[in-house]
Amino acid sequence: MLKWIEVDSKALLHNLSLIRSLVKKKSKVIFVVKANAYGHGIEQVVKITEKSNLVDWYGVNSIEEAIKLRKLGVKKEILILGYVERGLIEEGIKNNVRFTVYEPSYIFELDKKAKKIKKKAYFHLKLETGTGRQGIEKKDWKFFKKVLKKIEYAKFEAVSSHFANIEDTTDHNYAEYQLKRFNSFCKLIKNDGFSPLKHFSCSASTLLFPKTHLDFVRVGISAYGYWPSKETHLSFLLKYKNELELKRVLSFYTKVAQIKTLKKGSFISYGLTYKTTQKTKIAVLPVGYFDGIDRKLSNTGYFLIKGERVPIRGRVCMNIVLVDVSHIKSVNSEEKVTLIGRDGKEIISADDWAEKIGTINYEIISRLSPEIPRIVK
Repeated sequence: MLKWIEVDSKALLHNLSLIRSLVKKKSKVIFVVKANAYGHGIEQVVKITEKSNLVDWYGVNSIEEAIKLRKLGVKKEILILGYVERGLIEEGIKNNVRFTVYEPSYIFELDKKAKKIKKKAYFHLKLETGTGRQGIEKKDWKFFKKVLKKIEYAKFEAVSSHFANIEDTTDHNYAEYQLKRFNSFCKLIKNDGFSPLKHFSCSASTLLFPKTHLDFVRVGISAYGYWPSKETHLSFLLKYKNELELKRVLSFYTKVAQIKTLKKGSFISYGLTYKTTQKTKIAVLPVGYFDGIDRKLSNTGYFLIKGERVPIRGRVCMNIVLVDVSHIKSVNSEEKVTLIGRDGKEIISADDWAEKIGTINYEIISRLSPEIPRIVK
């Protein structure tokens, strides 16, 4: 294998256990495995957690992901957080999934398809509280109430919402504002005779605010061993005066394909963006932006070989990256290379990549190619 990703089952279960211990007993955990389980491999992650009592439901983005889980034998409830095409609603109902909805006509369509096959279709109504994405405004509730009273087979199971900036700051006034709007909306719904379940909490709010532990919490990035942001980590430390030992689940490796020596003044890779200033030993790695190694890591990123940092030289190509190994005495063809993970005393993480290119750890790991083999250890 020239490139592979290792998934640490013990680390994943450790993180979920840690999070479960923080969550109020009444709250169920929806473990979010969308985007190929944040790049970790949805099949591998589900097989590790399916029989665990640390996970109550799974959260996915699409009908395709939901059906994949059912084909893997998943018996737990599955909530689709994203949009499902109307032509696929019936397939979703047959596979016992929960839908997230925010349009009156969609609710009627759900009811129609459910009635056709004589099977209940459960849905969660998304409430707009300040993110400006999916969701219904409080002013629209009067009309939705009429819709809900007309349906027969579609079942109004829960309401949900999503925080807009809880990860981006240590000032959580806007998150408090959103929670206040959510609670007000829920009170209106209850006063009109409905008693849906409720969920609002993401990883950051699950870690920071017990008051957001409603009927469910939705846990994503933290289960995979990453803090949602530096601000979330700092907020946790300031609030609890204690560290939370999240363990990173994913490691990413490749092997050296070739070692070559370039003379002083040689150009490296496309665009001639790097020129050697001395005799330089280069390792050719058989990975590139096709695999999820961002092109912006060109001339700025580094990997690990034999416990040493090896800087990227020149542009990241579609299937090749070149690194400088001049400072390592003996590097051979098929030498192991750590792209993300630990090698000796050195560690490189998705946070390190993200900081180099101005993005977030979510993007780094979720964009790792699904074609790379995932190995559970």
